[in-house]
Amino acid sequence: MKLLRTATALAVLTAGLAPGAAAAAAPDVPREGAHAVHPAPRPRASAQPREAVEFFWYGCRHCAQLEPSLERWAAGHHDDVVLRRIPAVWPDGPDERTQLGHARLYYTLERLGVAERLQAAVFRAVREQHTDLTTEDRAAAWALLQGLDATAFRAAYRSDEVGRLTADASAQLVRNRITELPTVLVGDERTTPTSAGGVDRIPAALDTMVAPH
Repeated sequence: MKLLRTATALAVLTAGLAPGAAAAAAPDVPREGAHAVHPAPRPRASAQPREAVEFFWYGCRHCAQLEPSLERWAAGHHDDVVLRRIPAVWPDGPDERTQLGHARLYYTLERLGVAERLQAAVFRAVREQHTDLTTEDRAAAWALLQGLDATAFRAAYRSDEVGRLTADASAQLVRNRITELPTVLVGDERTTPTSAGGVDRIPAALDTMVAPH
């Protein structure tokens, strides 16, 4: 009888608690099933994309040859590689003025967000159509034919940022010890037409360079 009274009192006491309070009062003992307590899995940190840096010049035959395959290579690695380009300016070289004009054009297109879209078109204009794109007026006229806004193009062309990047192009070449075009850097490694055994072999060399070590 005493045992029955105790069980009845316990039932009454439990019924008076707020919903879930009885469960909270019991010891928290995880067990498999609906009531098991599992910590939420931590999301895996995504690997940072690697950066491939191409030094190029619009007047360079090998750079023009590389462009289509480099674009395909970059598209195939868009999840794990970021392609960045730096226009080459050989300090005190015979083509320095032309290269400075091409560098300013590239950085102008980059500022406008259309450099990648128009990269192949610039190569065709310079290499195949022999178009002079080394001055603001000539570059702006060409840009207008590509559907760009002339006012926006000229503003970007004259911007301080584009001027600074263009002025630094020669120093970039020296800092990275570039002696051949095109050169593509991935970290401390580099590939060129000479080291890869030809322009057409550069994408395969890049595959090796960006592969997990």
